Amino acid sequence: MTPADITVVIPALNEEHAIRCSVHSAVSAGASEVFVCDGGSRDNTVERATEAGASSVVRSSPGRGVQMNLAAELASGIFILFLHADNELPKQALKQICLHEDAAWGAFRQKIDSRRKIYRLIEYGNDLRVRWRKVPFGDQGMFVRRSLFEEQKGFAELPLMEDVELSHRLRKIEPPVLLPGPLHISARRWESKGVVRQTVTNWMIQLSYARGVSVAQLARKYYGN
Repeated sequence: MTPADITVVIPALNEEHAIRCSVHSAVSAGASEVFVCDGGSRDNTVERATEAGASSVVRSSPGRGVQMNLAAELASGIFILFLHADNELPKQALKQICLHEDAAWGAFRQKIDSRRKIYRLIEYGNDLRVRWRKVPFGDQGMFVRRSLFEEQKGFAELPLMEDVELSHRLRKIEPPVLLPGPLHISARRWESKGVVRQTVTNWMIQLSYARGVSVAQLARKYYGN
């Protein structure tokens, strides 16, 4: 198995400033298939993705679960790696997966693009979540053996928590592999809302989801509408 046996899928919506780096990182890591699924961008996301070397840009209705499932139908790789548009793979990322080709699924350690010390705590906490709870999030570059992904019918097409829902299903089959990466992740979400506020919001949504609060209600709280 080689990096060319891994398909990278990137869902995007109005990501013209980030998508070029995301796509380029996948191509540089050795992926032969890089599919971007655009959820109806009103900016130049599609053009920037094509310029960066995406194999194809698929258009769909918005919603990460919907978008990722649609693009995954094109995949021919042994594994599918789902990469958020504001994340970047290190050059060795796909080679790390190849060294664990017997794994069913997994994710990467993160490196949030900021020197602030509080982000090192967030990274550490996210590592622990994967190691202890066996629940990677989408911004950790989740990868899944394609045959298993198809067997599980892909992501639930939810307005939020589609990554957590899939992790809960997959961890019943096999614990995830946590690879060293590091996956580079933009700090924009924390910076725009405040690090503490965003982190607390994330925790509360996770707790509410575990308690059975509807995903639609959680999505309204998270996105503010």
